[in-house]
Amino acid sequence: MNSSVLKKLSLPIITFIIAWLGGLSTQHTDWSWYEALNKPFFNPPNFIFGIVWPILYVLMAIVSYLNAQNIFKLYLMQIVLNGLWSWLFFVFNSTAFAFLDIVLLIFLNVLIVKQLRASKAWLSVLLYIPYVVWICFASLLNLAIIVLN
Repeated sequence: MNSSVLKKLSLPIITFIIAWLGGLSTQHTDWSWYEALNKPFFNPPNFIFGIVWPILYVLMAIVSYLNAQNIFKLYLMQIVLNGLWSWLFFVFNSTAFAFLDIVLLIFLNVLIVKQLRASKAWLSVLLYIPYVVWICFASLLNLAIIVLN
């Protein structure tokens, strides 16, 4: 198997491993801490996250597979930060470090979108934009929780 094929296959696999590891954070979360937080009026109900994230991970896996050659390093960095966020926020209750993480995550993903646009991978841009929009929204939630608490 050549390195090109390995890159294409590795990114989706890593995406789902990170999704699983991020999900593990929920088993180590003090939910009473989270429930006691003051949340903004635009905070969605918890079940929404369980619907949105699996869809986003599938879209991310598809884009990473289709564009592995162009986005490999950026994607690896962003997916690590993606998985780290849940642990920082929920397990370690570090809303500030989680916010720093998500700001870096947004930055890396804007670079990925620029890379996709430069390579004229328009379908991938369309598939990836929901993820970027969602993490921007999540960053607003994170920041609002910092401010309100």
